[in-house]
Amino acid sequence: MVFKRRDRRSVLRILKELVWPRGGWGRAAQYVKHRLRRLPDPPHRIARGIFAGVFTTFTPFYGLHFVVAAAVSWVMRGNILAALLATFFGNPLTYVPIGAISLSTGHWLLGTHSGPPRMRGEDHGGLVEKFVKAGQDLWDNLLASFTGAEVDWSDLLIFYDQVFFPYMIGGLVPGLIAGTIAYYVSLPLITAYKNRRTGVLKAKLAALKKKKEAEGKGE
Repeated sequence: MVFKRRDRRSVLRILKELVWPRGGWGRAAQYVKHRLRRLPDPPHRIARGIFAGVFTTFTPFYGLHFVVAAAVSWVMRGNILAALLATFFGNPLTYVPIGAISLSTGHWLLGTHSGPPRMRGEDHGGLVEKFVKAGQDLWDNLLASFTGAEVDWSDLLIFYDQVFFPYMIGGLVPGLIAGTIAYYVSLPLITAYKNRRTGVLKAKLAALKKKKEAEGKGE
């Protein structure tokens, strides 16, 4: 195939580049910034898309951030590609603080930061353990539909109560704040870049026109 990679990446290399892309996160950020500035849309629509993408990174819908960002951007009449690029704000270097802030805010808003779990009185483990148990619940219950084993959703309900729902509620406030900051920072920068680029293009066209006129007179 014409577009097939010449160097086949191993699974280990793919996972490594998800955490640390080739060239580092600085180079990746520069690429995203370059792509955002050159999008063929008015600055305010691009800035709305950036808002949508940044806001989406504070939601717990991992694996669906592109879909959520595109939907939010569409509702706001923003640039959808800008929204997809702006989800880069959520990456392995920022997901830990984003998750901590969203969860803490959610438990604070819900008043559950010091209360006992709803399902049972005992401790259900840490955050990673809750993720693992919820995933195991999904897998076991999927198999149960074929084997006839007993279905048990208790760990998934604990995960929803203590992680997913607080994360979803708590992510709204910091997501709106971060998205708004991104909007007001990006709007003047993109506007200035597009104005400068338009000026450069006009200057080039004027120079070409002048050159053609001079050549015409010389003939």
